[in-house]
Amino acid sequence: MPFIQGGAELHARSLRSALRTAGHDAEIISIPFKWFPPDRIAPQMLAARLLDVTESSGMPIDRVIGLKFPAYLIEHHNKVLWILHQHRSAYDLWGHGLGDLHGQPGGEAAMQAVREADKRSIPRARRIFTNSRRVSERLLCYSGIDSQALYHPPPLAERYACAEPEDFLLMPSRINDTKRQMLVVQALFHVRTNVHVSIVGRSEGGGKLEELMALAAKLPPGRVRFHGAVDDEEKIRLYARCLAVLFVPFDEDYGYVTLEAMLAGKAVLTCTDSGGVLEFAVDGETALVSDPSPIAVAEAMDRIWADRALARRLGQQGRARYDQLGISWNTVVETLLG
Repeated sequence: MPFIQGGAELHARSLRSALRTAGHDAEIISIPFKWFPPDRIAPQMLAARLLDVTESSGMPIDRVIGLKFPAYLIEHHNKVLWILHQHRSAYDLWGHGLGDLHGQPGGEAAMQAVREADKRSIPRARRIFTNSRRVSERLLCYSGIDSQALYHPPPLAERYACAEPEDFLLMPSRINDTKRQMLVVQALFHVRTNVHVSIVGRSEGGGKLEELMALAAKLPPGRVRFHGAVDDEEKIRLYARCLAVLFVPFDEDYGYVTLEAMLAGKAVLTCTDSGGVLEFAVDGETALVSDPSPIAVAEAMDRIWADRALARRLGQQGRARYDQLGISWNTVVETLLG
């Protein structure tokens, strides 16, 4: 979407770059999306379906790759889907505290419209991929549609490296409810060691950052450091120098953070309900996986803080696991254009 710089937008730019590197002409079609109030969702879906992308200024377009709702509803005779996720408020977040659709007037009608559109449109694609097994599981569960997970490298994958760790755990993510920075700050009230956490990422508003900072202010000075948004150089440095990486989202679709940690040779601390993260973060092998409670997360942080040999071993095994998976943009391009 325009004006947004999240994982989906990074994903699209990386795919465009990979297609161009392989010798193809490729462009991103970016469509504004307004999901509130709920009665705006159906017109947004219709607008996507009415877009004619068979050609542009007389130049034929011979392949469309659909990534994100509602843009993946665009009609094309040679469309392949690589679904990042469906409109989750109409699916797994319907009725959940993190959802924003079920409690609004017209929400149920919008939910039904989204589900019906997906069931009609998605099977018409030539092939259907998702970015993780977790997204494939949701697609099968809610829409009855089979798909194949197709992994891809995170941006700047070749630049991540491991350096001698310093005394901090890194938590890099946009600050919002689904990434659960609040869970980590709450956990710090239960730790028994001198754990320090660096939180990196921009706030998505709604007072979340202010709430986090107010709670963190009740901890001993220096236990939480808020870096805000950082540039690529600083982000890579923080990954290289951290002791381990905290990534405790709720039911993540894919999650670049896990892969970035593995590339940097760092252990991952995550939760049993963190979704696609668990396709890479294996408890006791590449990560520590705890229940999503402040006490359980605190225990995991204490364990990794006190046992530097464990942190090193999990990080090394994470890097080895990433290499074994053979994740590459060459594979992605060959698969999507095959």
